[in-house]
Amino acid sequence: MGRDIKKLIAEMTIEEKASLCSGLDFWNTKGIERLDIPSVMVTDGPHGLRKQAQGADHLGIYNSVPSTCFPSAVGLASTWNKELIHQVGVALGEECQAEDVAVLLGPGANIKRSPLCGRNFEYFSEDPYLSSEIAASHIKGVQSQGVGTSLKHFAANNQEHRRMSTDAIVDERTLREIYLASFEGAVKKAQPWTVMSAYNKVNGEYASENNYLLNEILKDEWGFEGFVVSDWGAVNERATGLENGLELEMPSSNGIGDKMIVEAVKNGQLAEEKLDQAVERLLTIIFKAVDHKKENAVYSKDAHHQLAREVARESMVLLRNEDSILPLKKGGTVAVIGGFAQNPRYQGGGSSHINPTKLENILEEIDTVSGENTTVLYAQGYNLASDEVDEALIKEAKEVAASADSVILFVGLPDRYESEGYDREHLRMPENHIQLINKIAEVQSNIVVVLSNGAPIEMPWIGKVKAVLEGYLGGQALGGAIADLLFGESTPSGKLAETFPKVLSDNPSYLNFPGEGDRVEYKEGLFVGYRYYDKKNIEPLFPFGFGLSYTSFEYSNLTVDNKTIKDTDTVSVTVTVKNAGSVAGKETVQLYVQDVVSSVIRPNKELKGFEKVELQPGEEKNVTFTLDKRSFAYYNVELKDWHVETGDFEILIGKSSRDIVLTDTIHVESTVQIRKRIHRNTLVGDLLADPVLAPIAKELLAKANEHNPLFNMEEQDADAAEMMAAMMKYMPLRAMVSFSQGAFTEEMLTEMMNRLNGQLVTN
Repeated sequence: MGRDIKKLIAEMTIEEKASLCSGLDFWNTKGIERLDIPSVMVTDGPHGLRKQAQGADHLGIYNSVPSTCFPSAVGLASTWNKELIHQVGVALGEECQAEDVAVLLGPGANIKRSPLCGRNFEYFSEDPYLSSEIAASHIKGVQSQGVGTSLKHFAANNQEHRRMSTDAIVDERTLREIYLASFEGAVKKAQPWTVMSAYNKVNGEYASENNYLLNEILKDEWGFEGFVVSDWGAVNERATGLENGLELEMPSSNGIGDKMIVEAVKNGQLAEEKLDQAVERLLTIIFKAVDHKKENAVYSKDAHHQLAREVARESMVLLRNEDSILPLKKGGTVAVIGGFAQNPRYQGGGSSHINPTKLENILEEIDTVSGENTTVLYAQGYNLASDEVDEALIKEAKEVAASADSVILFVGLPDRYESEGYDREHLRMPENHIQLINKIAEVQSNIVVVLSNGAPIEMPWIGKVKAVLEGYLGGQALGGAIADLLFGESTPSGKLAETFPKVLSDNPSYLNFPGEGDRVEYKEGLFVGYRYYDKKNIEPLFPFGFGLSYTSFEYSNLTVDNKTIKDTDTVSVTVTVKNAGSVAGKETVQLYVQDVVSSVIRPNKELKGFEKVELQPGEEKNVTFTLDKRSFAYYNVELKDWHVETGDFEILIGKSSRDIVLTDTIHVESTVQIRKRIHRNTLVGDLLADPVLAPIAKELLAKANEHNPLFNMEEQDADAAEMMAAMMKYMPLRAMVSFSQGAFTEEMLTEMMNRLNGQLVTN
């Protein structure tokens, strides 16, 4: 429907304009009845719709309308399946339409800086490329149904400890390459209707009033067209926030924020034009929601449940499978042990908690899928409400385990271990879960561990079990998905979107997490996740991108369509993947790029492409990637832009970040030469390393030194000449004057610098 929004704004009073910039209540925007501006609803839930039932307390997490609970973001990212995540988004959009919800608050694209962050289950990855690609697919899916998303929490919201007051101190290059890059691709590719600003400060300014983040980068540089909404309760100074790019304050401030805006406009602190721009962004999205509203929308709960089961299967990661114990053979006796089998932990705690349309019982699903010839026994093993070891439960579990052919142990992290609002303090499971594994291992050698958790755990017990299936938080259909994978109805295809360290102290943020008071310094810089483990050559428990299958895959025929390109070109990389096993399966082909020689510190490799392919036994397919400037670039803080250095780059094709199977080399030529003016303190070595200046520099230096025995290499023996060459490499030009004994004067130095700088201009 065509509307003249600017004309509509011209008809408003300042008070009416300001009123649109805050919520009506906890979940709804304000409307203006006289101008036919409606109120629309926004609500929580990246992995499901959490719409509070009428009359429910707003902060309660269980009084919400039933909706499909898909796997949490940690699981969605572990599918590495962009098409499947798009389908999840479509389903979420359909459910929003059925419940008259205009904007779904999510997805969360914050980087997993530390495995301790209590909200990591709600974020995708430690890698910004994977995170932004999955987020973009999610956003496109939801918005294809005429429902908005809210990409969150922008930016550097990487811990729950003191989350509303911390100041994330992040250097510019790290911010650009890691923490902002996780949002950038999603904004540019998918244009979320809204972006949610974070609680914390970033480099001294609250994210909700950070002009650099919200205006200069998000809107001006990235071209974001929607509006920025605060995280709930994140507003510091309302008028300052609006001035610096925050359009909507949530929840309602009961008129307090509106009054501040009106006063700021009237006293000249805030230009009315700025308020008009904010209202225009708000109305554009509000009317978009109205125009895309589908009357009498419904969805199939059964179809969405089946999709949740498919997604859960692909989200789970097979970490260990000794003696090919999995898939379990049907028939015989299987012992299922662990309270999670009866009371599954299928989602994370906090604002994303979903009231599922149905919830599968894991034990019942195992009983169904394993077939009528399989005897399924059960023992509780531990008390979910406590960490205390219950000897009676352990004794019962050992007896059941000893009588079975194999044991499936369900362990992990209870709800109280990880949630929005606080961080974990360690990577251990509860003591009663650990002891259960140890005690069962005394009477049974065929142990399969299924984990329920939202983030990495330490596994000192791993040598005592034959298989580990990382189930993460698998959503409402996790029971059937687990059963399908354990008994071979489906082949595992998940890959880790995060590194599992052997011990917490191996993690790069360990020394600086969660900071001192409200100051959190990101001293590890670029080296987050696998970038750090690679650079430090630290062996992780399980590397980024890792995941086993019931089949095997072979890679061949790596081809690059152009081995020498300019940084303005794109290049196609193709590889053949074959299913060399006997069952159908899916493989995620990962492409990493390494800068062979760089003048700046760079990671050993960085993910720049991935594709998931499904293959029947013996089938092979070609997978093609397109790389562009950003695939080779780093962020140059002096240029304030992405920059590629001329040189060779390795193209690495891997099954994980640590399992690289094919490599090739490409030469990329930079179209932007960084030239620094030559001055008195320019080093001789830097001059001689410059391909343009080196010839003329050698000529001038030779003249300066021809009468100086100290610098005359030809008159020295080999060792002395080598030593002098090494010394001169780090010698500033001014030192030539002092050391030349009058042979090289200040006037000659000035002439030399002028000539070299003139050469820079002409080049």
